[in-house]
Amino acid sequence: MKLLVKIAGLSLLLLSLQSCALFSAAGLSTQGQPIKKVQPPLQSAATSIVDHSAWNTLLQKHVTNEGWVNYEGFQQEEAQLDAYLALLSSNSPKKDWPVQELLAYYINLYNAHTVKLIVDNYPTQSIKDLNGPWTRGIVPIGKRNLSLGGIENGILRKMNEPRIHFAINCASISCPKLLNEAYTADKIEEQLDAVTKAFINGPKNELSAENPKLSSIFNWYAKDYTVNGKQDVIGYINQYANQKISTNAPLEYLEYDWNLNKQ
Repeated sequence: MKLLVKIAGLSLLLLSLQSCALFSAAGLSTQGQPIKKVQPPLQSAATSIVDHSAWNTLLQKHVTNEGWVNYEGFQQEEAQLDAYLALLSSNSPKKDWPVQELLAYYINLYNAHTVKLIVDNYPTQSIKDLNGPWTRGIVPIGKRNLSLGGIENGILRKMNEPRIHFAINCASISCPKLLNEAYTADKIEEQLDAVTKAFINGPKNELSAENPKLSSIFNWYAKDYTVNGKQDVIGYINQYANQKISTNAPLEYLEYDWNLNKQ
């Protein structure tokens, strides 16, 4: 009997450790990465610390203005992509970086590693067909390995800037488009504002005063969209929407298309 109790206890311990590891990978921890909260209004920094020009060049060549991605083109220049990812890995974020620099770094890190994940598994129909795309530690930063989910949930979502949801791209048709330029600290405010307006007013939402149909992003991350410190999805959208939604309108969410955002 004592042996069975010990075995059961050991099993529970192992399950607990596995769960902790999964939670960390999925993004309930910053995994030691420095973050800062945005204090609105966010303003672009005067200069940038990290050089994202290599990523900018690849995006300009292989991503359309509408956000469609030429993954075969990225495959042909995988060495350049790998060199940029190595640059990010060897220039891990510092606590004294301004919040604008941190935002640009983490957004580019997420987007570039998502492209790398698809390139390494191309052709594929959907990122969801891959093994643990958001929970595996596939992003080396210094001596740590982060997950894509960790970057999104454990880092970016904790920075008090909900516009990041329209900047990071999960390689799927229903995602906000992959911007075909790198995010930089000296342009971050203008870039975040532009992609937010483009997504809210674009075809991935059906805005109307009384019967709006929204991207599921506004459902999954509803608590991130606040106005005056209170959760308010409609109020948040109306700050950017050309077609305003009535305050008490019922919200319906569109089915998410996880097919690859390939050209």
